[in-house]
Amino acid sequence: MFRSDSTAHSNVARRYAPEDDGPATPPTTMPPRRLTPSQRAVKRAMDILGALTFFALFGPVYLLVALGVRVSMGRPVHFWQNRMGESGQRFRFYKFRSMVHNSDVVLDEFLSRNDMARTEWDTFQKLDQDPRITPIGQFIRKMSLDELPQFWNVLKGDMSLVGPRPCMERQRSLYGKGWGHYCSMRPGLTGLWQVSGRNRLSYARRVELDMEYVDNWSLLLDIKILLRTVRAVVTSEGSK
Repeated sequence: MFRSDSTAHSNVARRYAPEDDGPATPPTTMPPRRLTPSQRAVKRAMDILGALTFFALFGPVYLLVALGVRVSMGRPVHFWQNRMGESGQRFRFYKFRSMVHNSDVVLDEFLSRNDMARTEWDTFQKLDQDPRITPIGQFIRKMSLDELPQFWNVLKGDMSLVGPRPCMERQRSLYGKGWGHYCSMRPGLTGLWQVSGRNRLSYARRVELDMEYVDNWSLLLDIKILLRTVRAVVTSEGSK
């Protein structure tokens, strides 16, 4: 049912102000903020409640997407990939499959003959025109439906509803001094990156936003990000 995404092993390797599109404040080099036990308990309770509510209300949507992937692309419907979690621990990260089976080979060959795509990949770790993505994969990624299996990760405790976006093992070096911030919280199904431009932002900016989130965390901030995420998903804001 689940497939490991082999691209993970490929050689291709300020204060929170969501409405502010101005220049970013340079990321702090101070040690990352640590949540108190009570803050962690409240955040975890919200994660569990949110995930259970999703499955209760949108379970049919989940099944419909799974059916669409199965009919159009065959098995497996899901894939899994190792990602880095809290304290730098690896965990199995789930998504609906949106790419061809030999995606790592397709990507390597495409980048080897396309210098502009290589530059785009090195900057964003994503491609605007990704040859690996199938037609239905393009649709579910545009609508962020490929992310729905991550609610299982939230229930399991691997992830939180809101937090730094889970990074691949080969992306660890891109965090530099921000790695301690990344490891201080569970990675999130959504976060500042998703509501601040998403795929339009460079990976370096994504790291800065993760650091800002950790340094300025509050329950109210999580709620604001969740509400803005709904708007971003409905309008496909920043998606590719």
